[in-house]
Amino acid sequence: MIIFYIQIRMEHTTGIKTLADLKRIQEEVSKRIGLRDKAENPESLVQVKVAMATCGIASGAKEVMEFFALELDKRGIDAVVTQTGCMGYCFAEPTVEITLPGREPMVFGYVNPKKADEIIERYIKNGELVDGIIPQNYNTIES
Repeated sequence: MIIFYIQIRMEHTTGIKTLADLKRIQEEVSKRIGLRDKAENPESLVQVKVAMATCGIASGAKEVMEFFALELDKRGIDAVVTQTGCMGYCFAEPTVEITLPGREPMVFGYVNPKKADEIIERYIKNGELVDGIIPQNYNTIES
């Protein structure tokens, strides 16, 4: 009797009518929980920051960011893909900063979807350096 009541109540409040509906909602909740977990411990994941200032957007950064988000997910690579403001490399837009777990960040310039694919396959998956790295021209002062 209780199960029947819960079923009717769930159909009324959530629109769940079939097992497929329930599985769809379960997947959505799992994705939300996964996003929260990634946000709480980003150092353990590949971090991809795409410069999305005006010059980056004008140079195609939105397309590059979408490519990274879709392809990393498709390839089963746990990563956090975010946007950032200007990195100061307007001459080399779109620019992308990649941080592998336990390593220093690397900034790549002139990134398009083809270059992004190469970065995923060679640098993110295998740790191989690829053309397009922008040398660091500053040092962080630690207190």
